[in-house]
Amino acid sequence: MIYNDEVNKIIAAIQHGDEFKIEDERDLIEDCNSLKKAAVLIAITNQSNPTVILTQRPTWLRDHAGQVAFPGGKMDAADTNITHTALREAQEELSINPNTVEIIAQCPEYYTGSGYRITAVIGIIPANLEIIANVDEVASWFETPISFLFDTENLTKKSTTWNGQNRAYYDMQWQEYRIWGVTAGIIANLAHRIYDYNNEH
Repeated sequence: MIYNDEVNKIIAAIQHGDEFKIEDERDLIEDCNSLKKAAVLIAITNQSNPTVILTQRPTWLRDHAGQVAFPGGKMDAADTNITHTALREAQEELSINPNTVEIIAQCPEYYTGSGYRITAVIGIIPANLEIIANVDEVASWFETPISFLFDTENLTKKSTTWNGQNRAYYDMQWQEYRIWGVTAGIIANLAHRIYDYNNEH
């Protein structure tokens, strides 16, 4: 399949042999082996101006209420692998048929203070794919151009105190949507990887 130049840069950056530096919350975790596996799908639309599908969680949810996120969730016992987890969750949340997703890359695990190690799976989906949100899990969904999302200039690093510990996090604003926390952290790692690769090649 032929991809947009921006998508090709993402593929080249991730598949390059150099170490993929991850900035996450592992320094705050006593036992990383106790973390539960989870996955998200970074679904990129195959068009001249590629976008990424993001969701906003309902405000009534117990965890991460109202936050912007990639479709995804924890790995189930029935999942054959972590990519299966990402595709299953995307189908459950947004009705994205796994057969329409062309998997192109997988990012290293992102460790969170909330008890998960998250694998971001990157896939290409048709631009005209019908998205139907599951109202039990998704309040709304939107698209953000990859030219904006993976531009390090659009990321702001902030800090806060949580459970007596100082925690750094990334924050970015796309239109009326605030993207921060783990989602912005995953974006930041990928954006920095792309930036470093482009500067070196």
